[in-house]
Amino acid sequence: MSLGGIDAILALQGEDDVLQGRKRRQVRRAGDILDKLEELKISLLGGVINDHALITLQKMIEAEREEVDDARLQGVLNEIETRAYVELAKRKLM
Repeated sequence: MSLGGIDAILALQGEDDVLQGRKRRQVRRAGDILDKLEELKISLLGGVINDHALITLQKMIEAEREEVDDARLQGVLNEIETRAYVELAKRKLM
């Protein structure tokens, strides 16, 4: 294998690592948003509006979001963010 071929393979592996890292970060971000939505739901069921949870939720969905190549994952991320926006809009924070 030529040196150019090795460079190409290394470049492709690096690109794959970047894409997988992006995907992992977005899955983690979505999980964090879902956790905050659950915290908010529990506080509402207890008859209390947790302002801190709302503000944290707002910051989380405003944080930079990276696009992912997986269409199904992208759809799930969109749905999670939409649900978070709805909860914030109900409380007139958006």
